Amino acid sequence: MAGKRGRPAHRELAQRMGVEIVTGAREPGSTLPGEIELAERAGVSRSVIREALRMLSAKGLVDSKPKAGTRVRERHDWNLLDPELLGWMFEGPQPSLKFVRSLFQLRLIVEPAAAELAAVNRTTRQLSRMGHSLEEMGAHGLGSDVGRAADQSFHAVLLEATDNELLVSLSASIAAAVRWTTLFKYRGTKPPRDPLPEHRVLFEAIANSDPTAAREATLTLVRQAQADTEMAIEEARG
Repeated sequence: MAGKRGRPAHRELAQRMGVEIVTGAREPGSTLPGEIELAERAGVSRSVIREALRMLSAKGLVDSKPKAGTRVRERHDWNLLDPELLGWMFEGPQPSLKFVRSLFQLRLIVEPAAAELAAVNRTTRQLSRMGHSLEEMGAHGLGSDVGRAADQSFHAVLLEATDNELLVSLSASIAAAVRWTTLFKYRGTKPPRDPLPEHRVLFEAIANSDPTAAREATLTLVRQAQADTEMAIEEARG
């Protein structure tokens, strides 16, 4: 059985249940209905339910025990940097402002230092890929899927260009943060500021092998993104 978007049914169900958990509809400590009841409600087999619960368990959202059932785990147990889970945080009317600020604090810690390293260690090939991403962003805009994918690629390649395997391991999470905050900003009635000029400044700094300028450009870019995301949250609340 496939889901509405052509994905396996267990992935569709895991997303639906995951969104309920991370947006607070199912609180930490609460117990989920049993497999039979969940299967009847969703109109799927018990094997689909088990696969969905395995996905949620792998992300730290639930804990299943014989006889005790499946319990929603405390927030500090969640794998908050899981790219898919990050997306679920933005599925509700608006994400938690505290969570968004934490997300941008992480970016402000990681990305400026990564940009410094990228300015020193980047290869010609990586620079070319970043340049292509800029072209795609300019041609399609961040209001489109193509433009947002190019934005993700730009930031992922920047981390790759650090030549630091631990920073590279964060690329999927950072790219997901970029994607979902951008998508959320474009949901509002007032379009956010165009961040392409700041991306170009960052690109030029990396192209010129100027780590100080790369760091400053990244700080400006991420701070602008945070301000626009917080403004979008306030608009959604209003």
